[in-house]
Amino acid sequence: MVRKNMTIYTIGFTKKTANNFFNVLKSNQVKKIIDVRLNNASQLSGFAKKNDLIFFLREICNCDYEHIPDLAPTEEILKPYKKGEIIWSQYEEKFMTLMAQRNIEKYIDLLQFEDSCLLCSEHFPHQCHRSLVIEYLKKYNSRQHIIVDLY
Repeated sequence: MVRKNMTIYTIGFTKKTANNFFNVLKSNQVKKIIDVRLNNASQLSGFAKKNDLIFFLREICNCDYEHIPDLAPTEEILKPYKKGEIIWSQYEEKFMTLMAQRNIEKYIDLLQFEDSCLLCSEHFPHQCHRSLVIEYLKKYNSRQHIIVDLY
């Protein structure tokens, strides 16, 4: 029996208008946003601030929302990277180690993410932890995955 490929979306909200952000989610029929941000309630998040986002997703996209803090870096990892004190490869190593320490593969399966979209703030997926989350979890799931970043 041939299994179909599973599509997992990722998106960052920065450099996007609310119109673009919600229309791209709606046009791709995203069923759930999986918020992987460390701080999802910051005033700097604009339309992507947690409570506003939940409302907009439901009203505009008929889409669910889930915040999974264990898929976010810690402040101790994120802050030095943002300040330029560590480079991407160091950040990547620290974050992958953190996910292993948290044993996320024991309670999170990529199958949960089918037709869902991992949300972070970074515009592009490269050098963003949302792509590392998927990379890490792919090691524990044999199903073929199509990863689509929504711009």
